[in-house]
Amino acid sequence: MKTVLPRILIFTFLVLVGCRSRVVNVKLINTSQKPISIIVVDYPTATFGVDKLEPGATYQYPIKLLGTGPLNIQFTDADGHNHTYAGPALYKNDEGSVTVQLTQSAASAQSNVSQQ
Repeated sequence: MKTVLPRILIFTFLVLVGCRSRVVNVKLINTSQKPISIIVVDYPTATFGVDKLEPGATYQYPIKLLGTGPLNIQFTDADGHNHTYAGPALYKNDEGSVTVQLTQSAASAQSNVSQQ
């Protein structure tokens, strides 16, 4: 019985150390001189949003991909005009980062993800 408990503890430790969640960190950067508002990021199986990004501000959010599809972004410029951007394709269990730079009229994304 004395050897069973240490074995269970070692097994539990090894299982927990080997478990990790694969996520993609999405970073939104307002590169314009005016605020950007109502930013909606749609990705496979979920969505997140940001109320407002001031000029030069950054917002980062980790996403867990449970499906495959594009990263789509909608935002409103300082004059109240809506814009949409179809970003890179993402796949279930991807891991890494996507950096999205927003201006008053457009968005561009740099993807650094690996497929698992």
